[in-house]
Amino acid sequence: MSDTSKILATKFTDDRFPIEWKDEQEKSLMWFYDDLHCPNPISPLYFDVGGWWDCDGRWGSDCTYMYQRFGAPIGKAWIAKNIGGYVYSAVVPPEMDADKIGPMFDYYVKVMPIYADTFLDRWHKMYIPRLKEIQNAMLDCDFEHKSLPEIMIHMEDMLDMKSEAFRIHWIINLAQFQASTDFTNAAKAAGADDVLIGKINVSPADRNWDSLKALWEMKEEVCRVPALKELFLSTTDNAEIMAKVADVPGSEKFLEMMEAYRTEYGFKAMYTHEFIYKTWYEDPTPAYEAVRTYVNNNYDYNAEYDACMQSQKEAIEQLYSMVSDPEELAKLKHYLELCVKMAPITPDHHFYIDQGVYSHMRVAFVQIGKAMVREGILDDAEDIFMLKYDEIRCACCSDYPVKELVKTRRAEMEEARKRHPQEWYGTATEWQVYNEPYKSLWGYPQKFEAEQKEQAEKTEISKTVLKGIPGCPGIQEGIAHLVYDPSELDSVKDGEVLVCKMTNPAWVVSFSKISALVTDTGGALSHPAVVAREFGVPCVVGTRRATQLIKTGDKVRVDGTHGVVEVIG
Repeated sequence: MSDTSKILATKFTDDRFPIEWKDEQEKSLMWFYDDLHCPNPISPLYFDVGGWWDCDGRWGSDCTYMYQRFGAPIGKAWIAKNIGGYVYSAVVPPEMDADKIGPMFDYYVKVMPIYADTFLDRWHKMYIPRLKEIQNAMLDCDFEHKSLPEIMIHMEDMLDMKSEAFRIHWIINLAQFQASTDFTNAAKAAGADDVLIGKINVSPADRNWDSLKALWEMKEEVCRVPALKELFLSTTDNAEIMAKVADVPGSEKFLEMMEAYRTEYGFKAMYTHEFIYKTWYEDPTPAYEAVRTYVNNNYDYNAEYDACMQSQKEAIEQLYSMVSDPEELAKLKHYLELCVKMAPITPDHHFYIDQGVYSHMRVAFVQIGKAMVREGILDDAEDIFMLKYDEIRCACCSDYPVKELVKTRRAEMEEARKRHPQEWYGTATEWQVYNEPYKSLWGYPQKFEAEQKEQAEKTEISKTVLKGIPGCPGIQEGIAHLVYDPSELDSVKDGEVLVCKMTNPAWVVSFSKISALVTDTGGALSHPAVVAREFGVPCVVGTRRATQLIKTGDKVRVDGTHGVVEVIG
């Protein structure tokens, strides 16, 4: 047995629920909890057709396509398993003839810099126009008047388009991942730590910044109209603001701006990788909350942006000062320029694919659900998310009962919500923990090492000190506010410490009012860490159990420099 296949630990059972293993090969993989994308119990429809993973060879072959296209022997496929109601992912180790491994690495090394150097041009000229076409086509159906069989054909087309979008996603993802990895390795060789690297690896222009600027411009318009400003200052009830705003003299321009924002930036939900959460397009309450918060704390977009860019500039200067050899400095500058050039792709691919495609699919599925309600198949349009792909097709075109199935599935999701998922199941090998590159985004190998250390030393879990991964430097004390559900985000007060499982781009509007961030999941290059650095918010990621041990109202000290969170009161 080679070192890379060395078994470090196994975990095949759970006392709380049965785990069904298909075969020994499935047991031989390391299935890690995908809390970075899907931290909550997963809906049946999303798991069946929504994921980027291979699901019985149907809609998730996009990851397999990624490994095939780039050729690097870093994996063969990315698959998923529903364990206890939650999504667990596994990367299948590569299978390649020994005489091809070296040449394929050479191929990979030679093509990747070309992707990094030319990708933005391809992205803007070819991929964005196509992704916009896909989004528009997903909703281009007369759901109200077409027959259910006709609507089913549209559903099939929509799923094909989703698969196409995710092929684009994986071309983006691996090209950027390699650019970031090359720069990180070069910077660490020069003596930089993760904090300094993180300050550099931020985006100077992207759809996240555009969205924040649009919200800030609405805040400026509100402040321009005294009566409108008074409405936003006089209540914390967004429903009240939405009910009264049209009656305020001079509110017309603001309402036009809000409608434009809803159409352009509203296709997102607080949890991106799921269908069951309403989008801002359907319910603009989160946008009103963002504007209300900006009015109350006089948020200055330009100051925030300038501070981020100044921090990046100073970090680059500091890094360059650490290298004296001209040849090594030239190499480092090359890798840095490619990495920063690709940085906008992180938020932008979320905007157009992870957010945009899934949100358009959700809106389309709700319309299909409404058509099923009209035919008496479902009681509520949202019930469609409790069904699987074949069940929808059967119910729409035959006498196939699903109402009781919907009730059972909802009950199963609620039961799963009561459980705290374990970090992984199956077989943890040397390759899976230390050599497979993608798991660094989930905080591996640190997560695994921390868990094994606790078990070996029979360490009692501390309720006052949590160790994680530094996300953004700085020390901040404050009152913790635990957020499990997107609806709770509006209740976070200025200056509080946000404690949650993870974040995604739709949470960005909250970063302007929190004093620090603590997450269960993620690594130094995960979304919460990257955005925290953009906003200069002390952050610790990958704590594994912050949401279990910290309560709303606890006073906490967040040390984002050393990755430590303490409950101090």
